Amino acid sequence: MASDYYNPADLRKFGKITEWSKELGEAFFDYYGKVFEEGALSAREKSLIALAVSHVVKCPYCIDAYTKDGLERGITKEEMMEAVHAGAAIESGATLVHGVQMMNKYNKLSM
Repeated sequence: MASDYYNPADLRKFGKITEWSKELGEAFFDYYGKVFEEGALSAREKSLIALAVSHVVKCPYCIDAYTKDGLERGITKEEMMEAVHAGAAIESGATLVHGVQMMNKYNKLSM
């Protein structure tokens, strides 16, 4: 039995999702591959974005994958941490801006 809920070895099994839904799995992987091709953003920039988003959505598999990918693309630990902080700032800002909704509701109900 794995000592953690998320088993790092499961990341290598990701491609097997096509076994239970071939058409949708293949469509996803085609799309995924296309997204990470060189374009207006470099593959390096996309890897750094993916690392930050991985932290925001709290996916340990993605964090592992894009930390490794980033290292292979020459992304420094300082760049990685700065990207994580950028993601954290957006995530916390998104939480806090919803405080306006609470404030509006409170003001309406307390009249």
